[in-house]
Amino acid sequence: MRYLRDRSVTIVQGVAPDGGKGMIASLVHAYTPLIFWTGVGALLFRFLPLSFPRFLGRSLYWVGVPWQIFSLVRETDFSTHVGIAPAVTIATLGTGLTLAWITLQLLVWLRTEAKPAWLGAIESWLPPMDRAAQGTFVIASTIGNTGFVGLGLIPALISTGDLSWAVFYSVTQNLIGTYGIGVLVASHYGRAEAQSTIWTLLRDILTVPTLWAFAAAYFTQSIAFPAWGETIVHSSLVFVIPASFLLMGMRLIQLNGIASLKTATIPVLLKALILPSLVAIAVAILGLNYDARLSLTIMAGVPSAFASLILAEEYNLDHDLAASSIALSTIAILATIPVWLLISH
Repeated sequence: MRYLRDRSVTIVQGVAPDGGKGMIASLVHAYTPLIFWTGVGALLFRFLPLSFPRFLGRSLYWVGVPWQIFSLVRETDFSTHVGIAPAVTIATLGTGLTLAWITLQLLVWLRTEAKPAWLGAIESWLPPMDRAAQGTFVIASTIGNTGFVGLGLIPALISTGDLSWAVFYSVTQNLIGTYGIGVLVASHYGRAEAQSTIWTLLRDILTVPTLWAFAAAYFTQSIAFPAWGETIVHSSLVFVIPASFLLMGMRLIQLNGIASLKTATIPVLLKALILPSLVAIAVAILGLNYDARLSLTIMAGVPSAFASLILAEEYNLDHDLAASSIALSTIAILATIPVWLLISH
């Protein structure tokens, strides 16, 4: 990824020998636009039609994110770590999906079948168990924000090390995780069970605009665009990331305060703590070097993806749970990054 690699080198060279200062600077760099644009979205919501967040979410799904992926893929060098990095990413996605599904079945059983006496004491901490919430639960527990937060943090955290592990993780997760597994889960839970057929799921996968954008970018990598074309391609970052944060702010302002955040506790624990812990153990057993261990662990533990909110808008899932999971896991990463730095050594 030429433009991202150049940007990362600039960041790395600007990091002082004190890794702590570098990490703080990287966190500030990553979270400043998040806080600003989310705040703007929350303020604008009261002046906009109630239907606007859904319109914005669907616009990101059909135009914004494919535009961003096209830009990312065109500048990615697929010759480095092409085997093991995607394999680890896919294994991580599979593990996260399995953990989320098992936990979901347990929660459904507790609330609908077992109904133990002590359930009432913790019920406010449990997410709702309707189909829309179940789909959001699985996506929020499995898929992380590897693009903005992950690739924003890794350059400072691994100093002058190898960034390709993080880049491949992000590209693979976007292709197979967010707009592969994520769309399948959203399509299944966004419809009544009787309407969720193999053909319906297949149709939804084949019509995912991001996958078509990936294919178009991959097969045009060797074609040089004119300067104005390259400018249009790379300007996606100027629009897509702020629009995602605006959508998040509009949904967060609709939440019921702490009560909504509490229902996101379980998916956030799975996403921000349990899954990266398992990845840290696995990469240590595989004997990967420090750059790979830290990159893959951090990527596994980044906050729930903003795409979970976009998918919630497109497939009528639980956007409250999606927004709560994003917010709570974004806070959680501030506490978990020092832990991953420590155990990766």
